[in-house]
Amino acid sequence: MLLSDDKVTHLAHVILGCLKKTSAAKLKGDETQALREIKRILASELAQEEAIERAVRAKLASYSRPIAEGSQEWEVLYRKTMEEELRKHKPA
Repeated sequence: MLLSDDKVTHLAHVILGCLKKTSAAKLKGDETQALREIKRILASELAQEEAIERAVRAKLASYSRPIAEGSQEWEVLYRKTMEEELRKHKPA
């Protein structure tokens, strides 16, 4: 999913606000640095998600019989293939 810089910044502020409210986490250092790190992680995760989505779509496009995107068959295969790809990329 492609997000604008404004949306990523907003999400970073929301995440930081939640972290500051919880007693499970304690912020050490500068808030600006924490926001930069949150934005970096969000960008990394979004890039990985986009790469996985491209791989899934490429795999579905490689089938010998074309499947119409949006059809029920395509949706089922997309979901199944996406789950497989996510399992491959899941941290151990």
